[in-house]
Amino acid sequence: MRKSIKERYAKMVGSSAHMLLSLGRGIILLGIVFVIVSPILSIISDAIMDQQDVYNPLVFLIPANFTTENFQIAWSNMNYVRTFVNTIALAFAAMILQVFVCSLTGYGFARFRFPGRGILFALVIVTIVIPVQSYMVSMFAQFQRFGIFDLRLNLLNTVAPVLLLSGFGMGLRSGLYIYIFRQFFRGLPKEIEEAALIDGAGWLRTYLRVMMPNAMSAIITVSVFSFVWQYNDTFYAGMFMQQIALLPVRLVTLPNFLISQIHVGEAALVSLVVSAGILLAVIPVVLMYFGIQRMFMEGVERSGIVG
Repeated sequence: MRKSIKERYAKMVGSSAHMLLSLGRGIILLGIVFVIVSPILSIISDAIMDQQDVYNPLVFLIPANFTTENFQIAWSNMNYVRTFVNTIALAFAAMILQVFVCSLTGYGFARFRFPGRGILFALVIVTIVIPVQSYMVSMFAQFQRFGIFDLRLNLLNTVAPVLLLSGFGMGLRSGLYIYIFRQFFRGLPKEIEEAALIDGAGWLRTYLRVMMPNAMSAIITVSVFSFVWQYNDTFYAGMFMQQIALLPVRLVTLPNFLISQIHVGEAALVSLVVSAGILLAVIPVVLMYFGIQRMFMEGVERSGIVG
């Protein structure tokens, strides 16, 4: 009898502890979700909110008057179609260059033995650790007078700086992409390269015909990262391409444009149009992610960057 009472008591204590643990876990997860989702809900609310709701103290998140006027103003003042096409084209070109250059560099670090390999790879890691803002002045001066000897070209307000940096392995997050490819290629068995060597393939043919087809998961991961980060980049776009119609540049300059050209003096009203512009820029990337979500998640799991 006493044993059954003790067993019931222990079972009740165990179930109570499990319930408390589940409740605490749920509260923590709910808090994390709120922190992540709250800014997004605020932007969506502002984008569809009418101007008269800004001064209504009873309106919170859910507008009393829904409107699409904010989207219309943002669409026209951002010249959205042209700006979106320019941004997509630049992000895609930079992505192609980074995937090719970073995969080739990562393959070299993973498979070839040469003097100074460790030092060079340490420099690659340094590019990940050191913020690009620390050498932005030298980069700006370099592309302002780019060239050798007496041939000097001003490459500012062109796409050339981004494409040159991407093509020479110094583009946005290129150090991270090299590291991803290096770790992935190190995990592939050397027997496949030895078989290609026996068949008479050189290192370049082995890289193109053997290694790259087996690295599709790493390629997908790097492609998505490169495209999205370049698409959302405000640093390089603001430093090198201020006069080119790109979404990050137009979003940064949109508040000043509304105040100076349309004479919108209230910051709260400007924020409504800016929120609509942010949604116009974010929606295509979100749709793209939903389309390739499965391949992207599989690529992340297999590319060696889990955790």
